[in-house]
Amino acid sequence: MTTKELWINLPVRNVRRSMEFYDSLGFACHPCPNGTEEAASLVVGDSKVLVMLFPETTFLAFTGHAVADARRAAEVLLSIDAGSREEVDELVRKAAEAGGFVFGEPRERQGWMYGAGFADPDGHRWTVLHMDEARIPLTE
Repeated sequence: MTTKELWINLPVRNVRRSMEFYDSLGFACHPCPNGTEEAASLVVGDSKVLVMLFPETTFLAFTGHAVADARRAAEVLLSIDAGSREEVDELVRKAAEAGGFVFGEPRERQGWMYGAGFADPDGHRWTVLHMDEARIPLTE
């Protein structure tokens, strides 16, 4: 099988509010093609991974399962790569200013990673990491 695209589907309480949040972070937001606010998509990164935002009722119809409250329990951890430490800091700052929750302040990890974590207004958790490959310990 050749995979053409990856779509990550997230349930949200308010599609417009979620689009505003992600737009303020600099994600490329695209409304539903038919002009309704029943769904939206975000393009993430150079590989153009799509994050689809659906109202909780629509998501429930797709899955046939109750929608988890991501503000109370982790459902998934979405991670994105940053080009620098400054990009990590900037994205986390923007997330907080846009109404997100910072659950992991920016810090160095294992001597070669610099990262932080934030949650969007619906509680979906994201990490943003800058990896300095020149500092990765060599294993023998």
